Amino acid sequence: MQTTPSLLSELDALPARWAVRGTLAAPVSGVADLLFAVAEGRVGDDNLLVLARASAARLGAMTVLAAGAGAYRVELAGRVEPVLVQRGRTGLAVQSWYAGVHTVAACPGGTRVTHRLHRVLPGHPGFGAGITELGLRARMTRDLREVLGVLADRLGC
Repeated sequence: MQTTPSLLSELDALPARWAVRGTLAAPVSGVADLLFAVAEGRVGDDNLLVLARASAARLGAMTVLAAGAGAYRVELAGRVEPVLVQRGRTGLAVQSWYAGVHTVAACPGGTRVTHRLHRVLPGHPGFGAGITELGLRARMTRDLREVLGVLADRLGC
């Protein structure tokens, strides 16, 4: 995989196959600072939060490496292709067995966090045997709920 400098633009230009949303009673800037935090080092709640609940991250086997201005590569232990990440002011794009974007926007309740999924590579081991589109939507909803829980705890809302 090569780093795509315009991953965010590329994905923003595609229609979303699925999207899940949630709201936090917190300012956009605080949510964005935590949600889009990416730096070299281990993936965790304070670094690339959107991947922190992945099984490889829980085992300490995901490491972020810089790959250019606002672009990163996440190396995983084992024989799995790296994950590409691009950070923008209001979005964070991730490309692995799926390609999706997390965004933040102001809303009457505080900040709306959206996770859009644009591409999925069916048959890829990350997709998992037997996962259906309904199952993938449920997984996205669960994952976003966990991310929102971490953000709410860290922001005290």
